[in-house]
Amino acid sequence: LCSDISPLLKDPAAFRTLIDLLEDHLRASFPKIDFIAGGCLDSRGFLIGPSLAQRLGIGFVLIRKKGKLPGPTESVSYALEYGKAELEIQSDAVEPGQKVVIVDDLLATGGTMWAACELMKRLRAEVLECLVIIELKPLKGSEKLKSIPFYSLLQYD
Repeated sequence: LCSDISPLLKDPAAFRTLIDLLEDHLRASFPKIDFIAGGCLDSRGFLIGPSLAQRLGIGFVLIRKKGKLPGPTESVSYALEYGKAELEIQSDAVEPGQKVVIVDDLLATGGTMWAACELMKRLRAEVLECLVIIELKPLKGSEKLKSIPFYSLLQYD
């Protein structure tokens, strides 16, 4: 199963509607968010996260593959279905106690989203929610997030 958001990105009205839905959800759920975080959770996080952050009038924090960010960083390694990987965040990206929503396009097995949450935990930020467009439910990725609130716009069985 390939769940592709490319048609949403191609259609400006559909993309605007997607951002509207995500914005409405976050505004209704959280009165105060300091940052949206995302990026290389999947490269499409760069397309969704900054657009959503801009709508909310807040900043966007990058999470990238190891070696892609300048300056001092925090990193965490995690297991993929096919091996290992590492994610990084700049050490000064967020302050302790700041409220963050982590955004990606897809949740599969949950390893990458777990790693992003772990980075926020190391910086002592508060993860309000992990937010994705598509969740592949049979892969049970949300179980890896344990007590972290999780929201998916679409779920596929």
